[in-house]
Amino acid sequence: MQRRSLISAAAAITAAAVLPAWAQTPPALPVLQVWKDPSCGCCHDWVSHLQADGFQVQVFDTGNAAVRKRLGLPEKFASCHTGLIGGYAIEGHVNAREIRRLLTEKPKAIGLAVPGMPVGSPGMDGAVYGERRDAYDVVLVQPDGTGRVYQHYAGNTAGFKRTATGTEALPTTEGEVRKVDSAAGKITLKHGEIKNLDMPPMTMVFQANDPALLGKVKAGDKVRFTAMQVNGAYTVMSIEPLP
Repeated sequence: MQRRSLISAAAAITAAAVLPAWAQTPPALPVLQVWKDPSCGCCHDWVSHLQADGFQVQVFDTGNAAVRKRLGLPEKFASCHTGLIGGYAIEGHVNAREIRRLLTEKPKAIGLAVPGMPVGSPGMDGAVYGERRDAYDVVLVQPDGTGRVYQHYAGNTAGFKRTATGTEALPTTEGEVRKVDSAAGKITLKHGEIKNLDMPPMTMVFQANDPALLGKVKAGDKVRFTAMQVNGAYTVMSIEPLP
């Protein structure tokens, strides 16, 4: 009887050891801390994407520039929010799938980044963008500050209007300044439709093409501005307060 019990126990242990990964109970995910601007709509949507995938998220509405610098992420990988999970920095609209993969593979790295705010990435996706998806890369940021492609996502921009370039006349858009972050070179605008970016009305954090632009306006001002994508980041090219 004792021998039979030992054999049964050994068989159970062996069976558990050979269970496929999907059948085993996954380890609990660490809490993901996120620093963002309180007015950033796409940051909020990215947090919702993570929560829907099972992540527990702790949000700090204090901006992300100081945290990004503290975590050692170079500015070339900058986006509108910064996260920290399991000792890894998460910059921008990184997919939940890649964060899970990062925590499983545990590479020697600073973390992951999606520079700028590409349309089609989590938080920048859905019907509000006309189902448009720009091609973009999730970058693994190495300890020396360089990056390599961790995962590429293809786009579907055929048939959609192209983003305006610097040689084209940019249409003006009206909006309201919600926040000016001169230290980070960013401005938060609640704006109407930005036609050249296929962007519907929303509240969005923009880079300033010239830091001097931010000295022209303050929170609460009604403004007229132009914007375009520069190196993947939504960028205010000109801005003037309305009379």
